[in-house]
Amino acid sequence: MKRMARLMLHCRGQLEQENLIWNTVGSFLYALANMVLAFLVIRLAGEEAGGVFAIGFSTFGQQMFTVSYYGLRPFHITDSGPEGNGYSFGEYYRHRQLTAAAAVICAALYAVWRNGGGLYSPEKAAAVFMLAGYKIIDGFADVYESEFQRQGCLYLTGKSVAFRTCLSAGTFLVTLALTKSLLAACPAALLAQAAGVLLFDCSVIHRLGRVDFSRRKGQVGRIFSQGGLLFLSVFLDFYIFSAARYAIDLQMNDAASGYFNLIFMPTSVIYLVANFVIRPVLTRMTVCWNGGDYRGFLAIMKRISGLISVLTVIAVGGALLLGRPVLSIMEMVLGSGYAGALTDYVPAFAVIVLGGGVYAFGNLLYYGLVIMRLQKDIFFVYAAVAAAALVMSQVLVRWLGINGGALAYCLFMAMQTAGFGLCVFREFRRKRKG
Repeated sequence: MKRMARLMLHCRGQLEQENLIWNTVGSFLYALANMVLAFLVIRLAGEEAGGVFAIGFSTFGQQMFTVSYYGLRPFHITDSGPEGNGYSFGEYYRHRQLTAAAAVICAALYAVWRNGGGLYSPEKAAAVFMLAGYKIIDGFADVYESEFQRQGCLYLTGKSVAFRTCLSAGTFLVTLALTKSLLAACPAALLAQAAGVLLFDCSVIHRLGRVDFSRRKGQVGRIFSQGGLLFLSVFLDFYIFSAARYAIDLQMNDAASGYFNLIFMPTSVIYLVANFVIRPVLTRMTVCWNGGDYRGFLAIMKRISGLISVLTVIAVGGALLLGRPVLSIMEMVLGSGYAGALTDYVPAFAVIVLGGGVYAFGNLLYYGLVIMRLQKDIFFVYAAVAAAALVMSQVLVRWLGINGGALAYCLFMAMQTAGFGLCVFREFRRKRKG
């Protein structure tokens, strides 16, 4: 019996190690691809194309990702399934089909609206629509990757993200290098992204024998109902995250959007590193909370908060000390014609890095509130900050340009994190009294 127990512990340790390694690889390649694409679009197709890519891929496209994704990953991975009065994969899958279709319709309407209003040329509208389609497929793939994690196979999620990213980003860059046309590279990337889902998600999940593909009547509607506030919250969250970028797209030119996207890139890295730290402990946090071990839940949150704080201090210090040489290297990568285009924004760069660290801490609090099933609290915080962002982002960008965009981003992240912190504190105080 002891030998069997040791063997089981050894196997579990190997699985946890594989989960950690592939989650790291997938997250790293995803962040790296976003950075490389942002640089090389400007390098290969010019600063105007870089601005179109920034709004289509990193801003509006990511907003459409939230429509397809519906904010369900934390809900899905912490769902015990039909046996625990939860939902099957088949029900989540059908739900994701509907949300992805809705996202495609929204993206098409947005492109037509912007083109019809004279704000986007037909070429820009088409590129933004296709880049949004790329992100919508990303959101659809998440239903598979969430199920992999729920089944205890986080390594499959990491593998899927890694292989899909290499295939789609590689296809995009090769096509862009050959044609020098963003409009030609977008459909190639779309096809590669769809092929990646078929190869690395659809084919894999059918080989996991324990996945429940059944669908019960009315359950998909219940997912829409139970996840509705989460969706609205995630949608508003990304609007808050991107309010400065939307403001720059409206108040400034495409080149400014491209440059802001470059100095904004550290936020993606910080976010992915934070998720790399946070996601592996979500299951343990859920067990602690549902089992009434509030002290254990709080201990995990304190430990992760401390780690995020240390990483943020290091990142901001590095941005202040090394910001100018780093931005100078970026300019050299872009080419000789871009000398001085980014180095004027060292303070903005440091402020954005600080905002990214604050956002990472807010993300931990957000997951905590999801585990507590306090969707209404999450929504009200997002709604309040989004209302402020709608007005303040336009004003700050109009006054201060790119520097105003950086200040707006950091300010909104601080407001959001403070709101989540108050909600978590209030819930712990209620539990203590109970």
